[in-house]
Amino acid sequence: MENLYIAPTPSSPEVDFKFATHALSLRGESYPENAAAFYGPVITQLKDYLAQQRNGHIRIDIALAYFNSSSTKMLFNLIQSLNDAIDAGNQVSLNWYYDEEDDTILEFGQELSDDFPDIHFTSHPVKPA
Repeated sequence: MENLYIAPTPSSPEVDFKFATHALSLRGESYPENAAAFYGPVITQLKDYLAQQRNGHIRIDIALAYFNSSSTKMLFNLIQSLNDAIDAGNQVSLNWYYDEEDDTILEFGQELSDDFPDIHFTSHPVKPA
């Protein structure tokens, strides 16, 4: 399957899904004008990839400095898709990077960890630049 790369913009994150190595990454900020339009094709391609995976290990790194409420819903849908892949025998590791001074992003990460207990979730505080 062909990798998926979308360059970051001031309002949308870098999407770097290296399907061949099972390494997925979202970095930057996420407040696109239409989050469903931005994330819809990303989630569709992710689901296509996941449908082909059996008994593998998938790693996703999420390092978003900011995301709005509509992006929150799309992130939840993306992680739900990863969680569904566990039923096919896959292991999923999620590395959640957050500014150590940003309680909102930390708390959202903790909620994801609680909502998806089968995903191996690791929080990584990052010192502000």
